[in-house]
Amino acid sequence: MHMEKEANFNEWYNDIVEKAGLSDKRYPIKGMNVWTPYGWKIMRHADEFIRKELDSTGHDEVCFPLLIPETEFKKEKEHIKGFDSEVYWVTHAGLNELDVRLVVRPTSETAMYPMFSLWVRSHTDLPLKVYQIVNTFRYETKQTRSFIRVREIHFFESHTCHSTEEDAQKQVEEDLEILENIMKKLCIPYSLHTRTEWDKFPGAYYTVGLDTAMPNGRMLQIGSIHHYRTNFSIPYNITYEDADGEHKHVHQTTYGMSERLVGAMIGVHGDDKGLVLPPPVAPFQIVIVPIISKGNADAVLDAARKITNALENAGIRVKLDDCDERPGSKFYDWEIKGVPLRLELGMRDIDNNVVTFARRDNGEKGTISLSDISSGAELLLETIRNDMYNRAWKKQKECAVTIDSLKDVPENTLRFGWCGSEECGHRFEDENDLKLLGTPYVKEEFKGKCIVCGKPTDKVAYASRSI
Repeated sequence: MHMEKEANFNEWYNDIVEKAGLSDKRYPIKGMNVWTPYGWKIMRHADEFIRKELDSTGHDEVCFPLLIPETEFKKEKEHIKGFDSEVYWVTHAGLNELDVRLVVRPTSETAMYPMFSLWVRSHTDLPLKVYQIVNTFRYETKQTRSFIRVREIHFFESHTCHSTEEDAQKQVEEDLEILENIMKKLCIPYSLHTRTEWDKFPGAYYTVGLDTAMPNGRMLQIGSIHHYRTNFSIPYNITYEDADGEHKHVHQTTYGMSERLVGAMIGVHGDDKGLVLPPPVAPFQIVIVPIISKGNADAVLDAARKITNALENAGIRVKLDDCDERPGSKFYDWEIKGVPLRLELGMRDIDNNVVTFARRDNGEKGTISLSDISSGAELLLETIRNDMYNRAWKKQKECAVTIDSLKDVPENTLRFGWCGSEECGHRFEDENDLKLLGTPYVKEEFKGKCIVCGKPTDKVAYASRSI
């Protein structure tokens, strides 16, 4: 097997997901895949980091029902218009037709906000900060792909209520700090783009898209942050009594990321040999492969078990591969699965009081003293994480190409001048089969011309082909 990531990313991606055993797409509903054990462990570790960050910033975890009454779903007009073509409807209970149809959760604004109107009464109830990690359902009509484009989506979403627009904006800034901390663990780089008016989340005042570059030059949206102002609190009547006894509508935000995080890790870090997993989320951070020759099996296996115990006691997720396969076959299998660090232990290593290591991310080899095995392994795993993070960010920063003409447009993410008008934006998208990602959330200095109409502008925009 020789999979060429750069030559054909889409085929490589599908091949890797299958060979590494991350997901099984043979479930008899298209786009609703089975999380197999190895892939689910990766997702669970990512969820743990999300929970840790949210819990430490005063968010409380909740779990809302899956079904939403149509009466609640339709209260915010822009929201229903944005999701109407994507939702699944429940129309019957047994043989009985329901009086009110039920929506299978596409996202949870319309499930949560009727309850928020009961929970929030006074300014002392604010800010309200909750989150949940659940599955959402959207009728995806494009070609499905594991983790990247599915119909049942493993999803994290936080929802907050605030007394003022300024306090809600501070929450957006806190969300960006949370994002940075999570992405350091997952080694995923990202760009922040304020989405266009026609591409923002239905009902939002503004949306910040969280985009990461894939090897084919295209951007993958891995999440988003939304500032709602009072766009939802007015139709859902979420009000509070301020210190002066006046009733006011709350200002709201949401922050969401999906299982695309796993897809991003595959695309950003994998290579022609298979997965390359960041140590914090790898199901096994270390695999130990005993190198056995005639007459030394007991001694080598005994030493390998002692190393395994020492590493487990240090809190490292380790796998001792003592099956009967040849070492070369084991190396091949664990490279496909992306285990960050491989330890090889033979009689010569034991005699020299060392274990040989091989890094999955860059192929570097060396030895660790057996007397320092735990601290040495921990240091190596942190070095691997740091190196993967820095390499990924370097590629992210190099992915965008600045253009001033639409002739011979490359496959890369594009950076260019835009006057900001919807007319020019739509024309750009329609004529070039490109999607405007929006403008940088952190303003970039720019002086030039709108790439469509030619008017002078200091506004820069980014665009990419859909992945």
